[in-house]
Amino acid sequence: MEQRLDFYKANSNAIKAMVGLEERIGKSALEKSLIELVRLRASQINGCAYCVDLHSSDARKSGETERRLATLVVWRETPFFTDRERAALEWTEALTLVSASHVPDAVWAAVQPYFSEEEIVDLSLLVIAINGWNRLAIGFRKTPA
Repeated sequence: MEQRLDFYKANSNAIKAMVGLEERIGKSALEKSLIELVRLRASQINGCAYCVDLHSSDARKSGETERRLATLVVWRETPFFTDRERAALEWTEALTLVSASHVPDAVWAAVQPYFSEEEIVDLSLLVIAINGWNRLAIGFRKTPA
């Protein structure tokens, strides 16, 4: 598959706006390991090869285990994730697939015990950002190096 467009070069101002989202996420109280799990799970759902490769690599560099990475796609059926991580993954899936579920009340109820209001907004911003990156990478056919 050939890359259609290098979106970094084509519109650096747009990328600066996306980087602004990333800077906010980096300043949030969300744990680095959780951030990478969310990025990876949304990228799996969206089928973004570039982002799956990137974020699985970043997660490994941050100390994530192969076992958890391998089972992230089936996180509900494994005992390897904390309740906080499970709530974040549920929220990630609901927001990523928003047209299918419209974020059910049960998902909202599940995320509230584990995250402050500020963290829920930051978690949502994280999901928004990775979905945006996925759409740029998929739309312009960015592939892993």
